[in-house]
Amino acid sequence: MTQLDVRPRAGDTVSGVAEGDVRGKGLGKGSVGLVGSAVIGISTVAPVYCLTSTLGSTAGEVGLQMPAIFLAGFLPMLLVAFAYRELNKAMPDCGTSFTWTVKAFGPRIGWMCGWGLVIATIIVLSNLAGVATSYFWLLAGEITNNASIAALDDNKPVHIVTCLTLIAVATAISYRGMTATKGVQYALVGLQLVVLALFVVMAFQKASAGTFDTGLDFSWSWMNPFAVESMAAFTAGLSLSIFMYWGWDACLATNEETTGSTKTPGRASLIAMIVLVGSYLATGVAAQMAVGSGGEGLGLANEETSGNVFAALAGPVMGPVLGILLFVAVLASAAASLQTTFIPVARTVLAMSTYEALPPSYAKVHPRFKTPGRATVMAGVATGVFYTVMTLVSENVLTDTIFALGLMICFYYSLTAFACVWYFRGELRRSARDLFFKGVFPVLGGLLLAAVFFKTLYDAWDPSYGSGSTLPGLDVGNVFVIGVGLLALGLVIMFVTERRSPAFFRGEVLTKSTPSLVVED
Repeated sequence: MTQLDVRPRAGDTVSGVAEGDVRGKGLGKGSVGLVGSAVIGISTVAPVYCLTSTLGSTAGEVGLQMPAIFLAGFLPMLLVAFAYRELNKAMPDCGTSFTWTVKAFGPRIGWMCGWGLVIATIIVLSNLAGVATSYFWLLAGEITNNASIAALDDNKPVHIVTCLTLIAVATAISYRGMTATKGVQYALVGLQLVVLALFVVMAFQKASAGTFDTGLDFSWSWMNPFAVESMAAFTAGLSLSIFMYWGWDACLATNEETTGSTKTPGRASLIAMIVLVGSYLATGVAAQMAVGSGGEGLGLANEETSGNVFAALAGPVMGPVLGILLFVAVLASAAASLQTTFIPVARTVLAMSTYEALPPSYAKVHPRFKTPGRATVMAGVATGVFYTVMTLVSENVLTDTIFALGLMICFYYSLTAFACVWYFRGELRRSARDLFFKGVFPVLGGLLLAAVFFKTLYDAWDPSYGSGSTLPGLDVGNVFVIGVGLLALGLVIMFVTERRSPAFFRGEVLTKSTPSLVVED
């Protein structure tokens, strides 16, 4: 079907309106309210998926201090969320980090910030599809009571084909617009939060009854991040914790489609983060009390089960019947997030193309569905290719790409936080509120995430970091290779794009005074 081209031309006032006015990019206005926006944020993060993927790995890194690490990861995210809120009030643009950093620091830094967001999303989409595939076959095996069906997940061709099918379905749903996305999300997010609450209650019951030999009594010392044995372990755990909060900014990526564009997305992101930190703390404490954080038996750090904790705990904690609900919840969580995670990447690509930072074809919006259709399809194709290649190259792709994802997240979140401080630097002395919410909080969040980025980069050089695997012929950890390689790829693509679209990189298309969105609050 025909799609609308909404790109401005270099030198034009956007859509021909007066300077100071702003305009949209053809997306469906007023499609999402406060609750819908918060649900999209929670769904994109996928709390049940994050917990089953990283609960064991985090316990393996920091032991009993896992709950403290969850709180430590929440702090920089909360501080950065204030930066997003303030920037969105001033510039509600679906390009979010890309648009804001270009206006603050210029086209090249802004382009790389946008690249960081796009590639982080591609990485997490591939992991979401992989987890959804695994739980699809595990659930099928549980329902049919047939181990051979569950074992199909270990068949690499079957796994890849199933994964690509799920990616295609999620792409199609996202292509059809925010209304279709929102309706599915209410059901999927509600299901996973209810089942997660049931798991927490039953885990506390098992802990109280002393059902498992590895169970532990609660201690407030678990909340002390300074008790982690080493800085390397703390940084690794923090990187995983930061990954577990990633995705809340999807609330901001829908700002051009949200009622109350300047205020609603920021409020929704804070609601989403409060729900997430509460869920993580409750689950982490309950699981640790029930089975402990050691490496034996059902202990969370057992290497045989740490990559998929709920698959190991579903039956022992919830029983054979209710345990199936946990499988359903993980599948629902991964499927829901797989769908909504297309939102930020497609809209970032749309904005980058609209401002001539990417080829013009990605600026086309579907006339009926009001979605960046071509950008959504591109994200789906890139996800499928990335996951297929990484699965064929490395058996430890899930673990290593999650660690590498932490690098990408810290990279573009910290840049966005610093962009807030620099953009509003002239306003910081106007009031105490401006000083803290536009200056102190964002700069602290940015510094914390930048520190995690560089420390993780240093630690990731060690071949034992992450899964402990390396590519043939390289004495460098896979996490370092994946993280640095993807950033280097971004630089190459940026230089190629600069040759084809020089106007953007000369600062002629997107500047601090460029309007971006019609706001009808």
